[in-house]
Amino acid sequence: MAVDKTQDRVRMMFGQIAPRYDRLNHLLSLQVDRYWRWRAVRAVPPQGDHPILDVCCGTGDLAFAYYRSTRGRTPVVATDFCPQMLEIGEAKKQKAGINSEIRFLEADTLDLPFENDSFQIVTVAFGLRNVGDTQRGLQEMVRVCKPGGKVVVLEFSMPAWEPFRSIYGWYFRNILPRIGQWLAHNDQDAYNYLPQSVGEFSQGQALAERMTSAGLTQVGIRPLTFGVATLYVGSK
Repeated sequence: MAVDKTQDRVRMMFGQIAPRYDRLNHLLSLQVDRYWRWRAVRAVPPQGDHPILDVCCGTGDLAFAYYRSTRGRTPVVATDFCPQMLEIGEAKKQKAGINSEIRFLEADTLDLPFENDSFQIVTVAFGLRNVGDTQRGLQEMVRVCKPGGKVVVLEFSMPAWEPFRSIYGWYFRNILPRIGQWLAHNDQDAYNYLPQSVGEFSQGQALAERMTSAGLTQVGIRPLTFGVATLYVGSK
């Protein structure tokens, strides 16, 4: 049975876990999620002062990583369709004393409210698999990216190397959902949804081909941390 990724269900689920979202991400990944975002920024650094867009931004960790990499010289726009996530992102922004360099905006990745060719880099971290129509979401990301710009996808994946694949798969399916559900307390089963959505989502060459079909060229694939996550980068 396919994972239910209807808009209302996904929005409600992430809205319920929003207050504990950052803490759980860092805990369940043993802080490695910070490193993955650092690698994404290092792989695709900003060039000049054209703005950057981070879609499905959650509480804005990748947007903040790009902000720090340019010391606020490059505007960053962060979008999500879950208002509770954006509220936390705004609170983090205010706490950090950041003014206008990062802008949080409620928007659906399937229908981004931006002109064509607006951003030098368009990113998504651990959110593309939650978009109801992956191909349409990728096409929207490509549409708003400037010619010569980059589209960056950071997403969970399943390791290929045994015996690590089997050990990690057991943890991912059995232990992680129980810890997450116990700490997050939500009725949408968010941390059972995580391994289910990762298991169904395109990975490796299959996702690279979807990015190519959306209009990107020279799509590169970089496994991270033994393949627990994968970084995909394509050019427009």
